[in-house]
Amino acid sequence: MAQLYYRYSAMNAGKSLELIRVAYNYEERGMRVLVLTPAVDDRGGPGRVVSRTGIMREALPIRDETNLLALFMEEDAREKIACVLIDEGQFLKKHHIQELTEIVDSCDAPVMVYGLKNDFKNELFEGSYYLLVYADKIEEIKTICWCGRKATMVARVIDGKFVKSGEQVVIGGHDMYVSLCRKHYNDGRLGEEGTRPVEKQEALDSSRRL
Repeated sequence: MAQLYYRYSAMNAGKSLELIRVAYNYEERGMRVLVLTPAVDDRGGPGRVVSRTGIMREALPIRDETNLLALFMEEDAREKIACVLIDEGQFLKKHHIQELTEIVDSCDAPVMVYGLKNDFKNELFEGSYYLLVYADKIEEIKTICWCGRKATMVARVIDGKFVKSGEQVVIGGHDMYVSLCRKHYNDGRLGEEGTRPVEKQEALDSSRRL
């Protein structure tokens, strides 16, 4: 029986590389996979899944208005699809997740979605929220903080400073987001010689301007 899988982690856990590996395993056995990625994440170019190791995979872009069930039915009519693989699932909308459940339940095709769970303010993305609600199986892909503990938080870094305010979605390079454990996310420390906690840093900056 097909299921909807949500595989989440903080940054730098190898989610995209895992997706590419799964796609390869299906195709090595002569089965077709449908690889999708939200159009908003264009760091590797539109319609591409790119791992931090540099391995890349072509994908169909998902836009806010995309109907994933209709897209699946159209692609499946051309050639039978054995599995749907989606990168950066946190950027999906509620209707996308509901359409994925229809692919699983009505078309009996497994769907595996990879992505973040919480944003840099430690709040859920729309996509991650509804994946937690609708997924049949929820699996964590683990990565570590600079201290060696399991990383569960994502910090945004701008000009070398740890920030906790701003737009939820800002697409940036590898140096813009850092995975941290809860302790060092709360402390605002990015490493052994990391920045001071956000509040203390802001107070220090203010005093220097006086």
